[in-house]
Order: sequence, then structure tokens, then C-alpha cells
Amino acid sequence: MKPMPESYYQMLEQLQSLDFVLIELTLYLDTHPEDLHAIEQFNQVSQQRALIKAEFEAKFGPLLQYGQSYSKYPWDWSESPWPWQV
Repeated sequence: MKPMPESYYQMLEQLQSLDFVLIELTLYLDTHPEDLHAIEQFNQVSQQRALIKAEFEAKFGPLLQYGQSYSKYPWDWSESPWPWQV
């Protein structure tokens, strides 16, 4: 596996932290669907995650498969490490 710069791990950790917040907010909103503040927070964190994901993928390649992330040319899924390997 090729060595990755420190920024790779920092951005990946940011994404994981945002994913945790989104999961927790989703669980909360499942039982409190009319909590406007929680919905606003969910949308804000979702937007933040989308920006960081786009920046990560521009620098390091796709995070998700099956059409949820674009590939550069040439096909870059053959490059490792994949996000789930670190």
C-alpha cells in the first residue's frame, strides 16, 4: 500500500466525524420529526460533508462505489489504499 500524506487521514477523520453526527441526527429525527433546529443542523452538516467529500475525492480519489462517486481518467478504483483499508 502506498504511503498517504497526513492530510489524507485528517480529511478522512473529518468525514467520519460528520458521518457520526449525521447518523445521530437521523436517529433523533426519526423520533422527533418536527424539531426544526435538528433538521437545520442535519442540513448544515450534510452540506459541510458534501464539500469535504468533494475536496477529498478531488485530491485522493473516490470514496464510494456504485455511482456514488465519480472517477477520474484513468479509472482510479484500482489505486490503493481504499478508504476502508486505512
